[in-house]
Amino acid sequence: MKIKKGDIVQLQIEKYAFEGKGIAKVSKNELLGINDTDGAEKNYVVFVHGSYPGDVVKARLTKIKKSYAEAITTEIISASPDRVKAKCKYFGVCGGCKQQDLSYQKQTEYKQLQVEEIFYKLGGLSNFIVEKILPSDDVYFYRNKMEFSFSDKRWLTKKEIATEDKFQKNFALGLHIPKIFDKVHDVDECFLQSELSNSILNFTRKFFLHRNTSVYSTKTHTGYLRNLVIRQSYHTKDLMVNLVTSEENDELLKEYSENLVNSYPAITTIVNNISKKLSAVAVGDYEKVYFGSGYIFDKIGDYTFRISANSFFQTNTKQAEKLYQTALEFAELKGDEIVYDLYSGAGTIAIYISGKTKQVFAFESVQSAVEDAIVNAKLNNISNVKFITADLYKSFLPVAQKNKLPYPDVMIIDPPRSGMHNNTVDDVIQLSPRKIVYVSCNPTTQVRDIKMFSDAGYKLIKIRPVDMFPQTYHIENVALLIK
Repeated sequence: MKIKKGDIVQLQIEKYAFEGKGIAKVSKNELLGINDTDGAEKNYVVFVHGSYPGDVVKARLTKIKKSYAEAITTEIISASPDRVKAKCKYFGVCGGCKQQDLSYQKQTEYKQLQVEEIFYKLGGLSNFIVEKILPSDDVYFYRNKMEFSFSDKRWLTKKEIATEDKFQKNFALGLHIPKIFDKVHDVDECFLQSELSNSILNFTRKFFLHRNTSVYSTKTHTGYLRNLVIRQSYHTKDLMVNLVTSEENDELLKEYSENLVNSYPAITTIVNNISKKLSAVAVGDYEKVYFGSGYIFDKIGDYTFRISANSFFQTNTKQAEKLYQTALEFAELKGDEIVYDLYSGAGTIAIYISGKTKQVFAFESVQSAVEDAIVNAKLNNISNVKFITADLYKSFLPVAQKNKLPYPDVMIIDPPRSGMHNNTVDDVIQLSPRKIVYVSCNPTTQVRDIKMFSDAGYKLIKIRPVDMFPQTYHIENVALLIK
């Protein structure tokens, strides 16, 4: 008898893996239902989606390899004591909050263990300090930005398909189903942003449905509506509605804006991003402002930041201060250092640390972000930060040399999930700062890059995870390296 893809097996979940999978360790005989009599160790690993340590589950095998298998939970026979009731009715269908049925204390414990495992086992790193994870004060309604998608193909759940109710199948406004890019799950509430955000979402759906407005198709590349992006300030209560469309339509947008502001006076600006891109990215080629200034403002610590429709700004404002403070504490600035800030975005980290150092040179690839950063420095009367446009995916060192910048004492690096380009790593090594503070939203790529720095003579001193995204398996991590 041989196990095969599609088989249902019973498993005891013992550990938790990165990206939300439970781990069962068994022998293949156990999978086949054969009693082990030879004393062989349980060394065959099954990664089980939708399970937690302490669960006993039935799971369908989806992938079978020589040393491991993958499976999806089909039935929970005995639930882990760490399970809780999910708050959202879309849990299990929408791909956003995959840990919503796990107690928040356990979420942070597992995130801490996952980061440690990545550094110790995947990275092979040792002799460094692991500081305790910083949990989020808010575990719901913490996001300052939500991005919803329009689709001409609505995803129907099994329950909806089983009913005889009629659904609007060619219009949806909501969130994508994991790994399905052409269909959207129509949602009327989300617990990650505010209740006001949900109201605006539902108003927008009703407004455009009533007018039979066309929806952009990723297949034919025709249609009007692409995305709805809602940005809310935590400290100032500013609120931006950004509608992303494939073309201009002044008459319709004016009507939408007037109706929206009349219904929700808390809205401070409405922007229309027009995108001709074929890819499903909620960033326009240009924008038009229909109400307000086109910007919102928020604070991190003592500093105020202007945020445009396409600016990068940490989505958990309260937690961002903890993240930046951790980076600042790791840097241990004395006040006389030259600091380079790579992937500086709208200048949030550079400005946050500016009062503790002599000079900051901040490098960013996106020109609009650099323009926002320059404005943010002026807003805060900061004169010791210089923002520089440089391609961090090729090489930024020639730009620094062309501008005759002094070499850095400290570098703060906060790249995207993909981590640093090898050329950028080489540039940092050539500049040879005595300290590197590496902030990452992906510990796996962070470890990959840290190993390259280690090979060049840097020692990992300490790390600290910071939970920016409760209910999800995503985790930020700050690392300190010294030459």
